[in-house]
Amino acid sequence: MKHFYTLALILSFAHVFAQNEEAERKSMIRNESQRYAKMINYNVNPNTLNYDLKYQRLDLDLDPAQFFVSGTVTSHFVPNQNISSIYFDFSNVLTVSEVKYHGTNLTFTQLPTKEIKIDFPTALIASTIDSLSIKYSGSPDISGSAGDAFTTSTQNGTPVLYTLSEPYGAQEWFPTKQSMNDKIEKVDIKITTPSQYNVASNGKLFSETTLPGNKKLTFWQTNYPIPAYLIALGITNYTKFNDTMGSPPFPFVNYVYPSTAANSTTMANINWTKNIMTVFEDYFGPYPYRNEKYGHMQFGWGGGMEHATMSSMGSFGKSLIAHELAHQWFGDKITCGAWNDIWLNEGFATYGQHLANEKLLMSNSQFMSYLLSEMNYITDSTGGSVYVADANLGNNNVVFSGRLSYAKGGYVLRMMKWILGDAVFYQALKDYHARPNLAYNYVRTDDLKTSLIQSTGTDFTEFFNDWIYGQGYPTYQIKWNQTPDKVIRFKVGQTQSNSSVSFFEMPLPIKVTGTAGEVAYLVLNNNSNNQNFAEALTFNVSSVQFNYENQIITKNSTVTKDTGILAVNDVSTAEIRIYPNPVKDQLSVAGITKEEAYKIFSVDGKLVKSGTLSSKYSVSVSALPKGIYLLKIADKNLKFIKQ
Repeated sequence: MKHFYTLALILSFAHVFAQNEEAERKSMIRNESQRYAKMINYNVNPNTLNYDLKYQRLDLDLDPAQFFVSGTVTSHFVPNQNISSIYFDFSNVLTVSEVKYHGTNLTFTQLPTKEIKIDFPTALIASTIDSLSIKYSGSPDISGSAGDAFTTSTQNGTPVLYTLSEPYGAQEWFPTKQSMNDKIEKVDIKITTPSQYNVASNGKLFSETTLPGNKKLTFWQTNYPIPAYLIALGITNYTKFNDTMGSPPFPFVNYVYPSTAANSTTMANINWTKNIMTVFEDYFGPYPYRNEKYGHMQFGWGGGMEHATMSSMGSFGKSLIAHELAHQWFGDKITCGAWNDIWLNEGFATYGQHLANEKLLMSNSQFMSYLLSEMNYITDSTGGSVYVADANLGNNNVVFSGRLSYAKGGYVLRMMKWILGDAVFYQALKDYHARPNLAYNYVRTDDLKTSLIQSTGTDFTEFFNDWIYGQGYPTYQIKWNQTPDKVIRFKVGQTQSNSSVSFFEMPLPIKVTGTAGEVAYLVLNNNSNNQNFAEALTFNVSSVQFNYENQIITKNSTVTKDTGILAVNDVSTAEIRIYPNPVKDQLSVAGITKEEAYKIFSVDGKLVKSGTLSSKYSVSVSALPKGIYLLKIADKNLKFIKQ
């Protein structure tokens, strides 16, 4: 959740941007880590594992001028075994007055563990839907981080009430189920307030009804599966803006303070959401809640929160807007199934900021400066893993590490894009959140890895071992020279910053520039230390640049010309290699000495092209659709990516 600024001079941009970036990053992480305090107590509540919560209806009376909640919550559920009692996560401060079950009052107990236990007169049958209603009232818990879940305040002298339940604050204001294993399939949110206030919430606005006594009933409904912590509302004298976005269009709804509505710069930023929505739909796939809406409700928190269909926003910088919008795909539609895997939420949302910067907010040179600043931040320390070990779940600074969960998590995705190529990578992302077993569900890192294999045929096990579960980064020592036959030869050494990774297997991006301005882009598939490579060129080399678009994470790497390190016979030119990879038009083959028959197969095994390589040892692939292919030549199988 970071803001970006465009300055005229690149050096000034890089300096000022880095300062703003770091300030926004610290603010965002501080706000999110404060919401985390109860996380370790509620990864899973075993008492709620014996039923599936299908539907909840919140009928609440709320007045932003009063720190008080009263009403009834009705829950529909399906037991997965015969049960004689049921538990909900619920505050031990609010007072339950009755529990109704088919018109009958049930016996219940409010527990100090913030649960309510309800007993049935006879056991309920497994796999049969049932329901009950809990009536309650009181002032929600405001001790410690619990107070963040339900807040009353003022804006410009007018009362405002808002909720912010991540990760386990929903129980502070309504009875629900919070374990990371069961999303609620449908929620009705019916809020009665004094008539001068407007209520913003998830889903579609079904009605606003005037009631006696200067009251108003506002009815929102969401029909997409939702975690309890993403259910939210805001109440004040909002100014409402109803618009549309996307193609085909769907509702774009914003509830902002009147002072914000009068700020033309802020409103222009809010309207910019339409631009980044178009970009995200192009690269991530259709917005996940098109049947309902997207929009923002302003609240008093310092950053933002990705409440499903309607992000809560404390400010409206474009980077924050992009971050919270990206969460609608990654964090809301698919949600990390344990807080160990929080990078699946925050790393992906940070990558959404990458995409916003690259496509809308920055020039290419500014984007390269941004990536370099991210890389420097990531490599500022030699250790720490993106995956949060169980032993660290009690440490807010580890779980919400800006360097690891956010920045490195986002950069890991950029490296995956480099490995797969743009087209394959973005299609894999679309596949990931669209799979029936993952869509609108909870996911773990292994689910992402399995989805990537299914989409691309690429096994990222070793990559994740190094970059998600492992720690640190590589430093490369690249030496090169060119022999009279115009073959450029490399020797690549690698050191690791942390002993948890013995070697980072990575394709290395190399840009070679010729003496007459010729350019070749090479990929060195580095899978061992002090590895030799040879690539045939048609021009004399002037310079070699490594990591020319900051494709991979590294620090203090060097590239030197050394005519003594590689003699002519050090590398066998009989080793067949292809370049560039990924390729757009012409695929060159190095290491063959005569014309050779070849065949190209698609990833599903279909023969798509065959022939004989000419004396130039290259083949045109411009007519092939984007994807992954296999070139069979001289008894070798060589995989390449067509961009």
